[in-house]
Formats: sequence, C-alpha cells, structure tokens
Amino acid sequence: MEFCEECGSMMRAEGGVWECSQCGHTEVKAAEGEFVLTQGQEASEVIDVSDSESGLPTTEVQCPECSNDRAYWYMQQIRAADESETRFFVCTECEHRWREDDH
Repeated sequence: MEFCEECGSMMRAEGGVWECSQCGHTEVKAAEGEFVLTQGQEASEVIDVSDSESGLPTTEVQCPECSNDRAYWYMQQIRAADESETRFFVCTECEHRWREDDH
C-alpha cells in the first residue's frame, strides 16, 4: 500500500505506476517482490513444546486424556488486553494439549 507524498491519500496501482485518486500525483512502482517487515511481523508467537527439553515450567495438574499428574504450562494473551491471559497445558506423558480460561 502506498500513500501520496503530495496529499497523503491512498494511491492505487495503474500499470507500472502508483496514481493518487485525489490529486493525480503519480510515482513509479517498486519492483515486484519488494516489501518491508516490521519487528512485530518477524516475531513468532508459536511455542513449540513437542520435545521433552521444552524449557517450560511444569505443574501438578491432571491430564484429561491419560490422567498423568504433570504438565508443562505457559500463559498467552489471546483475547482483548483488558481480559486475563489464558493458561495452556501440555501433558508430559502423552503431549495432549488443553487450555484453562479464567471465567
């Protein structure tokens, strides 16, 4: 997405140029495939706990699948910022995953 340097309006792609729909200003489009990643886009929110050396803390909680009494756990904000985090558990035996919400 490009914005006009003259008036700040959003520009549209017309052929090989960007054209402002408000003031008519035009710019040559950048070569295909050029893009910019922000630091937030580069950060991964995936937590891989598939191996036994996960580095996550463990707690005593019963697995709903195999009744094991130990699980890895982590917390993640998945709802609005003014709501509490969600606790996720991964069984240390069968690797079953479940979550616990504060409601």
